[in-house]
Amino acid sequence: MDLSFDLVGILFAVGLVAGFVDSIAGGGGLLTVPALLWAGLTPAEALATNKLQSTFGSFSATLKFVRGGEVNPRAMGRMIACTFAGSALGAIVVQMLDPGFLRDVIPFLLIGIAIYLLLSPKAGDLDAHHRIGDTTFALLIGTGIGFYDGFFGPGTGTFFAISFVALLGYNLRKATAHTKVLNFTSNVAALLFFLLGGHILWLTGIAMGVGQYFGAWLGAHMVIRNGARVVRPMLVVASVAITAKLVWSDADHPLRLGVAYVVALFS
Repeated sequence: MDLSFDLVGILFAVGLVAGFVDSIAGGGGLLTVPALLWAGLTPAEALATNKLQSTFGSFSATLKFVRGGEVNPRAMGRMIACTFAGSALGAIVVQMLDPGFLRDVIPFLLIGIAIYLLLSPKAGDLDAHHRIGDTTFALLIGTGIGFYDGFFGPGTGTFFAISFVALLGYNLRKATAHTKVLNFTSNVAALLFFLLGGHILWLTGIAMGVGQYFGAWLGAHMVIRNGARVVRPMLVVASVAITAKLVWSDADHPLRLGVAYVVALFS
Protein backbone atom coordinates (compact mmCIF):
# COMPACT_ATOMS: atom_id res chain seq x y z
CA MET A 1 0.00 0.00 0.00
CA ASP A 2 1.48 3.37 -1.05
CA LEU A 3 0.53 6.60 0.74
CA SER A 4 0.75 10.07 -0.81
CA PHE A 5 3.60 12.40 0.12
CA ASP A 6 1.16 14.78 1.85
CA LEU A 7 -0.31 11.98 3.93
CA VAL A 8 3.14 10.74 4.96
CA GLY A 9 3.96 14.33 5.97
CA ILE A 10 0.90 14.47 8.21
CA LEU A 11 1.85 11.16 9.80
CA PHE A 12 5.38 12.49 10.39
CA ALA A 13 3.84 15.41 12.35
CA VAL A 14 1.67 13.00 14.34
CA GLY A 15 4.77 10.97 15.17
CA LEU A 16 6.56 14.12 16.35
CA VAL A 17 3.79 15.03 18.79
CA ALA A 18 3.30 11.42 19.91
CA GLY A 19 7.02 10.99 20.59
CA PHE A 20 7.03 14.09 22.77
CA VAL A 21 4.01 12.96 24.79
CA ASP A 22 5.10 9.33 25.04
CA SER A 23 8.59 10.12 26.34
CA ILE A 24 7.06 12.00 29.28
CA ALA A 25 4.06 9.94 30.31
CA GLY A 26 3.28 7.27 27.73
CA GLY A 27 0.13 7.13 25.63
CA GLY A 28 1.64 8.13 22.29
CA GLY A 29 -0.13 5.20 20.67
CA LEU A 30 -3.43 7.00 21.28
CA LEU A 31 -2.35 9.40 18.56
CA THR A 32 -0.43 7.16 16.18
CA VAL A 33 -2.69 4.11 15.88
CA PRO A 34 -5.86 6.12 15.08
CA ALA A 35 -3.82 8.24 12.63
CA LEU A 36 -2.58 5.12 10.83
CA LEU A 37 -6.11 3.72 10.63
CA TRP A 38 -7.38 7.09 9.35
CA ALA A 39 -4.69 6.95 6.65
CA GLY A 40 -6.29 3.76 5.36
CA LEU A 41 -4.12 1.02 6.87
CA THR A 42 -5.74 -2.22 7.94
CA PRO A 43 -5.73 -2.92 11.71
CA ALA A 44 -2.89 -5.44 11.27
CA GLU A 45 -0.84 -2.94 9.24
CA ALA A 46 -1.54 -0.17 11.74
CA LEU A 47 -0.41 -2.22 14.76
CA ALA A 48 2.71 -3.57 13.05
CA THR A 49 3.73 -0.18 11.58
CA ASN A 50 3.06 1.48 14.93
CA LYS A 51 5.58 -0.83 16.61
CA LEU A 52 8.20 0.16 14.05
CA GLN A 53 7.74 3.91 14.49
CA SER A 54 7.38 3.77 18.29
CA THR A 55 10.75 1.98 18.49
CA PHE A 56 12.39 5.13 17.11
CA GLY A 57 10.82 7.26 19.84
CA SER A 58 11.65 4.97 22.74
CA PHE A 59 15.22 4.64 21.46
CA SER A 60 15.61 8.43 21.23
CA ALA A 61 14.30 9.01 24.76
CA THR A 62 16.44 6.18 26.13
CA LEU A 63 19.55 7.61 24.46
CA LYS A 64 18.84 11.07 25.87
CA PHE A 65 18.37 9.73 29.41
CA VAL A 66 21.48 7.54 29.22
CA ARG A 67 23.66 10.37 27.92
CA GLY A 68 22.21 12.65 30.61
CA GLY A 69 23.30 10.21 33.32
CA GLU A 70 19.70 9.54 34.39
CA VAL A 71 19.84 5.77 33.88
CA ASN A 72 22.41 2.98 33.45
CA PRO A 73 21.01 0.15 31.26
CA ARG A 74 23.80 -2.21 32.39
CA ALA A 75 22.36 -2.12 35.92
CA MET A 76 18.94 -3.09 34.54
CA GLY A 77 19.99 -6.38 32.96
CA ARG A 78 17.40 -8.56 34.70
CA MET A 79 14.59 -6.07 34.06
CA ILE A 80 15.53 -5.80 30.39
CA ALA A 81 15.73 -9.59 29.95
CA CYS A 82 12.36 -10.19 31.62
CA THR A 83 10.69 -7.37 29.70
CA PHE A 84 12.03 -8.68 26.39
CA ALA A 85 10.80 -12.21 27.16
CA GLY A 86 7.38 -10.98 28.27
CA SER A 87 6.88 -8.76 25.22
CA ALA A 88 7.98 -11.49 22.81
CA LEU A 89 5.53 -13.91 24.40
CA GLY A 90 2.75 -11.32 24.24
CA ALA A 91 3.37 -10.66 20.55
CA ILE A 92 3.18 -14.40 19.86
CA VAL A 93 0.03 -14.95 21.92
CA VAL A 94 -1.85 -11.95 20.49
CA GLN A 95 -1.66 -13.53 17.06
CA MET A 96 -3.51 -16.57 18.41
CA LEU A 97 -5.98 -15.08 20.91
CA ASP A 98 -8.47 -12.23 21.06
CA PRO A 99 -7.07 -9.37 23.23
CA GLY A 100 -10.57 -7.98 23.75
CA PHE A 101 -10.85 -9.09 27.39
CA LEU A 102 -7.99 -6.75 28.33
CA ARG A 103 -10.01 -3.76 27.09
CA ASP A 104 -12.47 -4.40 29.93
CA VAL A 105 -9.81 -4.41 32.65
CA ILE A 106 -7.23 -1.80 31.63
CA PRO A 107 -9.46 1.32 31.95
CA PHE A 108 -10.14 0.55 35.60
CA LEU A 109 -6.41 0.20 36.27
CA LEU A 110 -5.65 3.49 34.51
CA ILE A 111 -8.32 5.36 36.47
CA GLY A 112 -6.75 3.92 39.62
CA ILE A 113 -3.37 5.33 38.55
CA ALA A 114 -4.84 8.79 37.98
CA ILE A 115 -6.57 8.74 41.38
CA TYR A 116 -3.36 7.54 43.09
CA LEU A 117 -1.37 10.43 41.63
CA LEU A 118 -4.03 13.02 42.42
CA LEU A 119 -4.55 11.86 46.02
CA SER A 120 -0.84 11.34 46.70
CA PRO A 121 0.64 14.70 45.69
CA LYS A 122 4.08 13.81 47.04
CA ALA A 123 4.31 10.46 45.28
CA GLY A 124 7.29 10.54 42.96
CA ASP A 125 8.69 13.88 44.11
CA LEU A 126 11.55 12.22 46.01
CA ASP A 127 13.09 8.76 46.12
CA ALA A 128 11.42 6.54 48.72
CA HIS A 129 11.99 3.05 50.15
CA HIS A 130 11.86 -0.06 47.96
CA ARG A 131 8.75 -2.15 48.55
CA ILE A 132 10.11 -5.11 46.57
CA GLY A 133 13.57 -6.12 45.35
CA ASP A 134 14.90 -5.50 41.85
CA THR A 135 14.76 -9.19 40.92
CA THR A 136 11.14 -9.52 42.01
CA PHE A 137 10.33 -6.32 40.12
CA ALA A 138 11.98 -7.71 37.00
CA LEU A 139 10.09 -10.99 37.17
CA LEU A 140 6.68 -9.55 38.01
CA ILE A 141 6.59 -6.08 36.45
CA GLY A 142 9.12 -6.51 33.65
CA THR A 143 7.61 -9.77 32.43
CA GLY A 144 4.00 -8.77 33.12
CA ILE A 145 3.96 -5.32 31.54
CA GLY A 146 6.28 -6.52 28.77
CA PHE A 147 3.70 -9.21 27.95
CA TYR A 148 0.95 -6.60 28.01
CA ASP A 149 2.87 -4.36 25.58
CA GLY A 150 3.42 -7.17 23.12
CA PHE A 151 -0.18 -8.36 23.50
CA PHE A 152 -2.15 -5.09 23.60
CA GLY A 153 -0.11 -1.97 24.39
CA PRO A 154 -1.96 1.25 25.34
CA GLY A 155 -0.58 2.77 28.54
CA THR A 156 2.55 0.61 28.78
CA GLY A 157 4.80 3.56 29.62
CA THR A 158 2.30 4.80 32.21
CA PHE A 159 2.18 1.39 33.89
CA PHE A 160 5.97 1.10 33.98
CA ALA A 161 6.41 4.60 35.40
CA ILE A 162 3.89 4.19 38.20
CA SER A 163 5.35 0.76 39.05
CA PHE A 164 8.81 2.26 39.48
CA VAL A 165 7.35 4.94 41.77
CA ALA A 166 5.04 2.72 43.82
CA LEU A 167 7.21 -0.42 44.12
CA LEU A 168 10.83 0.72 43.87
CA GLY A 169 10.33 4.18 45.36
CA TYR A 170 11.83 6.09 42.43
CA ASN A 171 11.09 9.77 41.93
CA LEU A 172 9.13 10.53 38.75
CA ARG A 173 12.11 11.75 36.76
CA LYS A 174 14.12 8.64 37.58
CA ALA A 175 11.07 6.43 36.97
CA THR A 176 10.49 7.98 33.54
CA ALA A 177 14.12 7.45 32.53
CA HIS A 178 14.04 3.78 33.54
CA THR A 179 10.64 3.36 31.91
CA LYS A 180 11.96 4.36 28.49
CA VAL A 181 14.68 1.68 28.65
CA LEU A 182 12.07 -1.01 29.27
CA ASN A 183 9.67 0.55 26.76
CA PHE A 184 12.37 0.39 24.09
CA THR A 185 13.07 -3.22 25.04
CA SER A 186 9.43 -4.26 24.75
CA ASN A 187 9.03 -2.39 21.46
CA VAL A 188 12.02 -4.16 19.91
CA ALA A 189 10.90 -7.58 21.12
CA ALA A 190 7.35 -7.15 19.78
CA LEU A 191 8.63 -5.67 16.51
CA LEU A 192 10.82 -8.70 15.85
CA PHE A 193 7.81 -11.00 16.03
CA PHE A 194 5.50 -8.66 14.10
CA LEU A 195 8.06 -8.70 11.31
CA LEU A 196 7.15 -12.31 10.69
CA GLY A 197 3.61 -11.25 9.79
CA GLY A 198 4.78 -9.02 6.93
CA HIS A 199 2.28 -6.23 7.69
CA ILE A 200 4.73 -3.34 8.20
CA LEU A 201 4.58 -0.34 5.83
CA TRP A 202 8.25 0.58 5.92
CA LEU A 203 8.17 4.04 4.35
CA THR A 204 5.30 5.17 6.55
CA GLY A 205 6.80 3.63 9.67
CA ILE A 206 10.23 5.18 9.10
CA ALA A 207 8.75 8.63 8.32
CA MET A 208 6.72 8.56 11.53
CA GLY A 209 9.72 7.10 13.34
CA VAL A 210 11.86 10.11 12.43
CA GLY A 211 9.15 12.34 13.89
CA GLN A 212 9.00 10.14 16.97
CA TYR A 213 12.77 10.34 17.38
CA PHE A 214 12.90 14.13 17.56
CA GLY A 215 9.68 14.45 19.56
CA ALA A 216 10.92 11.95 22.14
CA TRP A 217 14.27 13.75 22.39
CA LEU A 218 12.48 17.01 23.22
CA GLY A 219 10.21 15.29 25.74
CA ALA A 220 13.11 13.56 27.50
CA HIS A 221 14.95 16.89 27.68
CA MET A 222 11.92 18.44 29.37
CA VAL A 223 11.75 15.61 31.92
CA ILE A 224 15.43 16.04 32.81
CA ARG A 225 14.94 19.79 33.32
CA ASN A 226 11.56 19.78 35.11
CA GLY A 227 11.16 16.35 36.71
CA ALA A 228 7.92 15.63 38.61
CA ARG A 229 6.54 19.10 37.85
CA VAL A 230 5.91 18.09 34.24
CA VAL A 231 5.63 14.29 34.56
CA ARG A 232 2.84 14.14 37.18
CA PRO A 233 0.18 16.11 35.24
CA MET A 234 1.14 14.34 32.01
CA LEU A 235 0.71 10.94 33.69
CA VAL A 236 -2.73 11.91 34.98
CA VAL A 237 -3.79 13.24 31.57
CA ALA A 238 -2.39 10.16 29.80
CA SER A 239 -4.23 7.80 32.17
CA VAL A 240 -7.56 9.57 31.66
CA ALA A 241 -7.08 9.92 27.89
CA ILE A 242 -6.20 6.25 27.40
CA THR A 243 -9.18 5.23 29.53
CA ALA A 244 -11.54 7.43 27.52
CA LYS A 245 -10.20 6.08 24.23
CA LEU A 246 -10.55 2.44 25.26
CA VAL A 247 -13.98 2.86 26.82
CA TRP A 248 -15.67 4.97 24.15
CA SER A 249 -14.34 2.93 21.26
CA ASP A 250 -16.09 -0.14 22.70
CA ALA A 251 -19.89 0.21 22.85
CA ASP A 252 -20.16 -2.86 25.13
CA HIS A 253 -17.49 -1.88 27.66
CA PRO A 254 -18.92 -2.25 31.22
CA LEU A 255 -17.62 1.17 32.26
CA ARG A 256 -19.37 2.83 29.32
CA LEU A 257 -22.57 0.92 30.00
CA GLY A 258 -22.38 1.94 33.65
CA VAL A 259 -21.99 5.61 32.79
CA ALA A 260 -24.89 5.38 30.34
CA TYR A 261 -27.04 3.79 33.04
CA VAL A 262 -26.27 6.56 35.56
CA VAL A 263 -26.98 9.24 32.96
CA ALA A 264 -30.30 7.57 32.12
CA LEU A 265 -31.29 7.55 35.79
CA PHE A 266 -30.86 11.31 36.12
CA SER A 267 -32.24 12.30 32.72
